[in-house]
Amino acid sequence: MHIHMLGICGTFMGSLAQLAKHQGHHVTGSDAGVYPPMSDQLKKAGIPFFDSYKPDQFQSRPDLVVVGNALSRGNPCVEAMLDLRLDYVSGPEWLGSNILAHRHVIAVSGTHGKTTTASMLVAILSRAGLDPGYLIGGVPIKNGTSAMMGGGQYFVVEADEYDSAFFDKRSKFIHYRSNTLVINNIEFDHADIFADLAAIETQFHHLLRTLPSSVDIIYPGNEKVIQSLIDRGCWSKTHPHSNEGCNWQYRLTKEDMSSFEVRYSDGPLTSSSGCVTWDQFGIHNIRNAMSAIIAADTVGVSIEDSCAALNDFSGVMRRMQIIFQKNNFTLYDDFAHHPTAIATTLEGLRARVGSAKIITVIEPGSATMRRGVHGKTLASSLEESDQVFWYMNTEILWDADELMSFADVSFKVFYELEDLITSCISAATTDVHMVIMSNTGFQGLQKKLLTQLSA
Repeated sequence: MHIHMLGICGTFMGSLAQLAKHQGHHVTGSDAGVYPPMSDQLKKAGIPFFDSYKPDQFQSRPDLVVVGNALSRGNPCVEAMLDLRLDYVSGPEWLGSNILAHRHVIAVSGTHGKTTTASMLVAILSRAGLDPGYLIGGVPIKNGTSAMMGGGQYFVVEADEYDSAFFDKRSKFIHYRSNTLVINNIEFDHADIFADLAAIETQFHHLLRTLPSSVDIIYPGNEKVIQSLIDRGCWSKTHPHSNEGCNWQYRLTKEDMSSFEVRYSDGPLTSSSGCVTWDQFGIHNIRNAMSAIIAADTVGVSIEDSCAALNDFSGVMRRMQIIFQKNNFTLYDDFAHHPTAIATTLEGLRARVGSAKIITVIEPGSATMRRGVHGKTLASSLEESDQVFWYMNTEILWDADELMSFADVSFKVFYELEDLITSCISAATTDVHMVIMSNTGFQGLQKKLLTQLSA
């Protein structure tokens, strides 16, 4: 079958394209303004794509068009697809019907932490010899690819609450028929499609209402929004975790959070434990790890084996990935899209580096950030920084100087990329940790900085 994918360079759609090719389909696609790492993955997989939405790409009429949720009416390819009466489907529906329907699905949901948790879970299941399939909205450093069919019965999928397509406004995760569901957290995001937090909670509750009683639901026990969601109605098995008060608990064994103990106890006769010592940092990653360990436990992987796998976990590209290190200067690339994720990431880095200088280079890239919805919460999320460099592109609808009046942090605002690069290079001195935070390509900032730093 010839499948053509619109929006193919998005993290979800690009991963889906690779899975479709693994199934033996002839896969093509199109996008606009493409950038790595997905464009590189598609080229490596031998999947051709157009860097435009010109309708003439349908001259070779596909059997099916899979439509990404970034596409809407008015897009030239969408209009051509409808006028030509081509068969079409949303990406999540195609995934659910053609791949996930035949697998034991472990879905990882939540506002943030999905990619890292799913990657941890893949690492655990792989080490256990279970050969999982997966589709992740990022690239695990060790695996080098965001999607694999796998040969085992288990499939790990990053389950987004974002809508499925312009013609299907249900959240993606509704299509995934989960056997095990992780909910990391629920906060307000995606202001372009959700009016408020209550609207997001409703989508999550729609998900819970579709799950059989045999499904395992895993979540942090101290997350009030999730607990409220469970109390609203849940018909499946629940597995909360925390640092106290739950059967599943973690305990820090090092203050910088580089080591922690995991323990499960269900009365005096049932108890097991393990310990993780790793290169990751931050309490958010410990919670991510707990979710992954419990999810693996539901399919028969012991705590000890899960901890052993996480000891060797090398992380995910663009999730506090070290991309340059020399003379006690370290440059990180981080996929930042929400104040809570920014705050926990910087808090974790501060716990690890102590009094060393932290410079945060941030581009408000998500639709919610660009609209200024988070307000002073975004400013306060940066307070572990010693200095903040803001890059304000033309789509940002608010004033960074005004925003930073809510935070006691030194900052500079840049409107030209070259000026930002000059300041970054000047600031790249000994005992400095510089974190690039954006969920876009940042106009190639990372590559441009690496070129100058290496020189």
